[in-house]
Amino acid sequence: MNIIQRATYSHQDVEIQSRDILYSGFIRVEKVSLRHRLFQKNTYTPTIQRELIQRKEAAGVLIYNDQQQKFALIEQFRIGAMDDIVSPWQLEIIAGVLDADESPESCIRRESLEESGCELSQLHHIFSFYPSAGACNEIFHLYTAQAELPETGGIFGVADEGENIQLHILDYAVLDELLTGSRLCNAPIIIALQWLKQHISSLNTL
Repeated sequence: MNIIQRATYSHQDVEIQSRDILYSGFIRVEKVSLRHRLFQKNTYTPTIQRELIQRKEAAGVLIYNDQQQKFALIEQFRIGAMDDIVSPWQLEIIAGVLDADESPESCIRRESLEESGCELSQLHHIFSFYPSAGACNEIFHLYTAQAELPETGGIFGVADEGENIQLHILDYAVLDELLTGSRLCNAPIIIALQWLKQHISSLNTL
């Protein structure tokens, strides 16, 4: 079995020729001119141009409770899904953008209180990944954590930040239906719920 342990090339195999800022706000958009090395050759591509969306790192957490046999998800409006023919309201895990030099763990604990009112126990890191590396440099840090979940959901979020978030408390029994249905539309929730399914299976084999 051939497992790729590291990338074929590194950042040293990219020649940046120019970086021009097209827009700077909550996100930043750059126009980048570059060349990069070709596979199995010592030559480089011709100069290519790409638009790069610069976005802060983000972190998210799937909150669950084995004793209660429940997990928590949130629902909120997302501008990126505005043109979705079904709905721009996304079902998600709790998540947020890191402030300044904030750690992913600190961000998650803060967002959990703001979006669910839950205080988290020990955090378990699953993956850190690029959600859309074809155009955006954002890195997403994905965690899970157990917490005492409320019996019912509610409305949360920071009003000054335009947040209107509905908390859903769901039974483990609906997990398969969620994973095989069409309601899940973003990578963090799909990865997190697949992890939860494996976690539940491991509990059942003990």
